[in-house]
Amino acid sequence: MSLIGKEVLPFKAQAFQTGEFLEVTENELKGKWSVVCFYPADFTFVCPTELEDLQNEYATLKNLGVEVYSVSTDTHFTHKAWHETSEKIGKIEYIMIGDPSHVISRNFDVLNEEDGLADRGTFIIDPDGVIQTVEINAGGIGRDASTLVNKVKAAQYVRNNPGEVCPAKWEEGSETLRPSLDLVGKL
Repeated sequence: MSLIGKEVLPFKAQAFQTGEFLEVTENELKGKWSVVCFYPADFTFVCPTELEDLQNEYATLKNLGVEVYSVSTDTHFTHKAWHETSEKIGKIEYIMIGDPSHVISRNFDVLNEEDGLADRGTFIIDPDGVIQTVEINAGGIGRDASTLVNKVKAAQYVRNNPGEVCPAKWEEGSETLRPSLDLVGKL
């Protein structure tokens, strides 16, 4: 079952962000654009490369009005320890949520029940708390945050321009489409 168009389900979790512990709920994902990025585990291999890449795009995402949340089934204490010991993770400024109860991972349907770890899932959530995009990768396949930025821009454009859609490889400022009877069979 697809999560596209569904509102984020309730959760409450502990998180780590730049030296502080904080509580995060689904309400934090409302009123602004959000990216929720699940990864399997702290102190691993592909995960730090992805999270560092996401940090490299964080300023751009913030300028677009987006807050970023990374989530694994580790605890917020583990996130703090990883932040203090890894050069790549030590750069991270966005919120790192701990999900040892697996509630959030189940809510987003990314929990691998057999190993108790989250799959690599990325979700763009609109200001109403509704999921607009879903990307889920196998454990050995890392994601590229620059493509995430383009997806956020497309999602924001479509929301702000009803009746228009963004074609493949759309970039900000390029032509969009207006679906209509006259367009059928012409592309």
